[in-house]
Order: sequence, then structure tokens, then C-alpha cells
Amino acid sequence: ETEPLTSKKDVSGCSKGEDCKENGLLVRNPKSALRLVEDGNKVHPSQGDKGEAAQISNGYSGVQSSVPCNGEQQLMELEDRETWSKKIDFLLSVIGYAVDLGNVWRFPYICYQNGGGAFLIPYTIMALFGGIPLFYMELALGQYHRNGCISIWRKICPIFKGIGFAICIIDLYVASYYNTIMAWAFYYLISSFTAELPWTSCTNPWNTGNCTNYFSKDNVSWSQHSISPAEEFYTRQVLQVHRSNGLADLGGISWQLTLCLLLIFTIVYFSIWKGVKTSGKVVWVTATFPYIILFILLVRGATLPGAWRGVLYYLKPDWQKLLATEVWVDAAAQIFFSLGPGFGVLLAYASYNKFHNNCYQDALVTSTVNCLTSFVSGFVIFTVLGYMAEMRNEDVSEVAKDTGPSLLFITYAEAIANMPASTFFAIIFFLMLLTLGLDSTFAGLEGVITGVLDEFPHVWGKRRELFVLGLTIICFLGSLATLTFGGAYVVKLFEEYATGPAVLTVVFLEAVAVSWFYGITQFCNDVKEMLGSAPGWYWRVCWVAISPLFLLFVTCSFLSNPPELRLFDYDYPYWTTVVGYCIGTSSVIFIPIYMVYRLVITPGTLKERILKSITPETATEIPFGDIRMNAV
Repeated sequence: ETEPLTSKKDVSGCSKGEDCKENGLLVRNPKSALRLVEDGNKVHPSQGDKGEAAQISNGYSGVQSSVPCNGEQQLMELEDRETWSKKIDFLLSVIGYAVDLGNVWRFPYICYQNGGGAFLIPYTIMALFGGIPLFYMELALGQYHRNGCISIWRKICPIFKGIGFAICIIDLYVASYYNTIMAWAFYYLISSFTAELPWTSCTNPWNTGNCTNYFSKDNVSWSQHSISPAEEFYTRQVLQVHRSNGLADLGGISWQLTLCLLLIFTIVYFSIWKGVKTSGKVVWVTATFPYIILFILLVRGATLPGAWRGVLYYLKPDWQKLLATEVWVDAAAQIFFSLGPGFGVLLAYASYNKFHNNCYQDALVTSTVNCLTSFVSGFVIFTVLGYMAEMRNEDVSEVAKDTGPSLLFITYAEAIANMPASTFFAIIFFLMLLTLGLDSTFAGLEGVITGVLDEFPHVWGKRRELFVLGLTIICFLGSLATLTFGGAYVVKLFEEYATGPAVLTVVFLEAVAVSWFYGITQFCNDVKEMLGSAPGWYWRVCWVAISPLFLLFVTCSFLSNPPELRLFDYDYPYWTTVVGYCIGTSSVIFIPIYMVYRLVITPGTLKERILKSITPETATEIPFGDIRMNAV
């Protein structure tokens, strides 16, 4: 698969279009200007030298002149790796990935649950010392080494290559349930094209005797057993959970949701099948449209009666909450899953950047935009919850008891249905949810695609469209369990167990591998080569100690106190916790498996095997026709 340049093997049969060996130089004909001195050990330090012969391990090829070396080394992009058409394409793609459905419902709920305005203190601290440093680290790694989540480990610490395989499995798990939530939103969107929204009345075939429409003009009393028409539409018409007895009996598959999901995957395929050149254009819509809608909904919410009650409930600080450990755990988990390191996406997107792109500035801009979006989304949600409390004549705490997607599909949908011009606001709201989810799906699948294509270029390098088609089909088939009548229970299980602790473990090991094995000095020198200046002590301390401790803290807190799951009136049985941990472990298990495999196939004594396995492999692979050659 690889042939070092120091090989003495003759290149015979030199003809037009083939690689020829002339005067000790390997020359690519007819177009390539790459000339690599046969003696690969004679590498001349480039500017920003690390004090030793520099290894070119960033996805760029060294261009050596055939005349005596003048001590300078030029860098040249690989001809076969595409880059972003514009810088703004990259920024919008990263923002679109980081800003997703969780920003709209998870942050507002966690904020008011954990002390309101007081929660912003631990949230900001965790962002500064945990989330943003990890976000910056992944962007820098991807941009410098120009590889996906699997092959990049050959250039960092080969024994940790299992991290890349674990990331791909996690991304597939996410794709199997995340897109189902978008299918729900798509169902709502289609149902919104009516003069009267179907979740405003109790006269529909799916309604029960407990359905109570307190927005009707008649005097209606709200009892303990009352159910709003919006809740019955969500549970009995969209999800149809009443036709399932829980995870032990999921029931049949909803053909309506299956068609919605099929259309979503069709849109996803034709958005990413050609690479970042096409997805970079699609995100101009999917990443910017939600901000337009958020602004419209914010203005509308602020003008509703009772909006001030919701805002007060959202931001009123409860300083005693800061003494509770779970508040800090929630803050750390929220910022981590909001920014999204550990899914291979940042590595993949940054690998298509220009080498000297200012990824430091990008990390600060995109992470700030993400955090501010979460904060503003709280006003969008809670102005409407205040309006709901005013209409029900209840406390905001009673209205805001719905969590997760239910906050969007029940509470917010119900509020929209009782506004003037409800059809218009319902259409744009569910369009916003779709666009928020789509660019996150683009990103998650791109993390897998880039990782696999970079690892197996001879197999899939020229067959990207075919691979993407196969991947989307696999994701669609993997989503079938979430399309059943009990699919909502499966979504909840995957959301809590399949990704949470697994991603935390992956990023913890990634931070340890980069900071402690690859070396923080080496990594900072890499950043200096790209940006012209090395990261300061603040970043070094975060990468070496604070960020790993931050991840270890959240992981241990989760494992020591696993969540007790409940959805609607269904309490998850104990065995589902075991199943959840098995699903989470099924991805992380690739890390120790690959470590053992690596040590077994590496020749030498145990000490030699370990040393070889933690030492970066030689340098950048340069494609020469059908072979890949190492430039040393």
C-alpha cells in the first residue's frame, strides 16, 4: 500500500502518464510539478522549524527543487483533495453543525431548571475551560493533518486509531435517531398547510374524552386528567405511542413517518454526495434561515400577553443552585454537546481548509455564535411559555414541565396554534426545525464519509457518490426501529445512552493522546506553522490538564448516576439501562480492540511494540497514480 521514497525499486516501463525515475528524482508526468529527492532522509527545515528535521505530516507535499537546496521548503496542496470554495462556506457549515435542535429546547430547559440566570456562571466557566479549548483543538488537528477521524491517528499516535472507528459508529447511531425527530417535524410541517391547525380542536378521530381545549371560547375547567389537543395530536396521531406497550412491544411501523424520513434522507444525499463544494452552498440556506425565523418568533413572542412572566422565570437567578454538583455537571454536558467535539465533524470540515487559515479565530467566532444562539433561543421559548401560563392561569413552572422534543412539539406548537396567523407561524417554525436538523445531519455523515474515504482511498476515493448512497441507505434502515409506534421510546434510549458517555470517553482519550502522547509542544508547534504564532499558556494548560479533567468529571458523574428514563406515562424497566450501556460500549470497545491488534501486529519486544505504536508514522502520504508514497 505504501512505498517509501528511499526504496531502490526501479520504476520500469516509463511512458507518458506514468511515474518516471530520472537522475535520482521521482517525477510525475505529465502535469505534476512534484519532485522528491530520492534520499528521503535529507529533509531541510522549513521556517518555524522545530529544531530537528521537520516531518511533513499535514497532508501537504514537499516541493524540492532539482537544484541544490537553499534551506527553504515550499508547501503545496494535494491535487486530489478539495477545499472550501469560500471561507464563509466553512464557517456556516460549522455553525450549522453546532447549532441544532438542542439549542432550541435543551438549553432553555436546563437553564431554568438549574437556577435561571445563575446557571450562566457555570455555563460560561465550562465553556472557557472545557468546551472551547476542545473545539479549537479539533479544528487545528483537522486543518494541519488534513485527514478524517480514522487516518489522522497515523500522524498523531497510531495506537489510538480505534478512536476513529468508535467515532464512525457513534455517528451512525446518531443518524439512526436524530433524523427521526426531523421526520416528526416534517409531519407537522405538512399538517400545517391547513386553514385550521389539526392540533387546535378535540373533534378529530384521534382525540379522547380527556381532550380539553382551554383556548376555546366556552368556559372550560382544566382538571388533573385533562389533555391538550396538541399533546393528543403528538402522542396519538404523529407517534401513535398508544399502539405500543413499550420497548418490549414496539408495534408496527408508521408508514407516514417512513415516507417523511425517506424524503429527508433524499435531501441529505443530494446535499452531500459531491462533497463540501455542494454542502457548502446548501448551508447558506440551512444555517442562516433559522436565525431569520428565530428573530421573527422572538419579536412575536415579546408582544404576547404574559411574555414577561416567562422571561422572568427563565432568568431569575437562584444562587443556591450553584452549590449543587449536578448544576455544574449539567453546565459541562450542555456546552460539550452543544459545541460538538468528538463526532469527527470538526476534523473533517477543518481538513478541507487552506493550510494557513486562521482556525483560532474560527473557533472563537463559531463557538460564541453557538452559545449566544442558545441564550437567545431561551427568550423565544419562554416568552411563549409565559403567554401559555397567562392563558391557562397557571404558573410558568406548570406549563414548562415538558422536556425534550415535547417542549417543541406539544407546548410550543400549542401556543403557535392559538396565535393570530397561526398557520404562517407554524409553517416557519417547523421549517426552522428542519433546517436546524439538516445541516447537523450533513455534518455528522460528512464526519463518517471523510474518515472512511481518507482511510480507504483506493477503494472509495473515486466512488464517493456510491459510498454516500450506501451510507444513507444504511442509516435509513437503521432508523426503522425509531419509526415504529414505540419509536419515541427508542429515540429516548439512544439519546441518553448511545452517544452521551461514549462521546465523552472518545474526546477524553483524544485529548490525552494529543496532549500527552503526541506532545503539547509538538502540537503547539504545528499550530505555529499554520498561524505564525504558538498558542499561549492558557490553551496549553487547558489542553493538558483542565479539559481532560472536565471530561473525566462529566463522564464519572454520568456513570455514577445513570438517568432514570421516563417518557409520557412509560417508566423504562431496569433492563433497558443494561441495553443502553451495551449500545454505548459497542462503539467505545473498538478503542481497546485496536490497541491490542496494533501491539500484536507490530514486530519486536513488548517495549519496542509500545514505542512504535505511540510514535507517529512517517509523514504525509502523497498520491502518485495508484500508489501512495510517504514523503519524509
